[in-house]
Amino acid sequence: MWRGVLLFVLALPPGASAQSGLNEQQRLGQTLFTQSCGVCHLKPQITANTFGPTLSKESAGGSEDVMRATISNGTPRMTGFKHTFEPAQIDAIVAYLKTVPAPQATPR
Repeated sequence: MWRGVLLFVLALPPGASAQSGLNEQQRLGQTLFTQSCGVCHLKPQITANTFGPTLSKESAGGSEDVMRATISNGTPRMTGFKHTFEPAQIDAIVAYLKTVPAPQATPR
């Protein structure tokens, strides 16, 4: 059991495990994001790259409307989720992303 918990914690974006103050909507968004978006937007292991960009509160220029439209309609490289998620679920994902700190720049 602990192995599954550890893997879940490691799969979360940086700083997410310390965000115990999430409200119910944000927790739902975190769950949906981890289950449906994490395959492309979270690293499967520390040294691996992601297929899609790392997402945070600064994604899409920080615009909730742009985030919502991108999740709903997709992009040329990403399928849209308007037929998968209800509008309230997309709102929950956006609410969660607004709590995720921007990634730190990697020193070269």
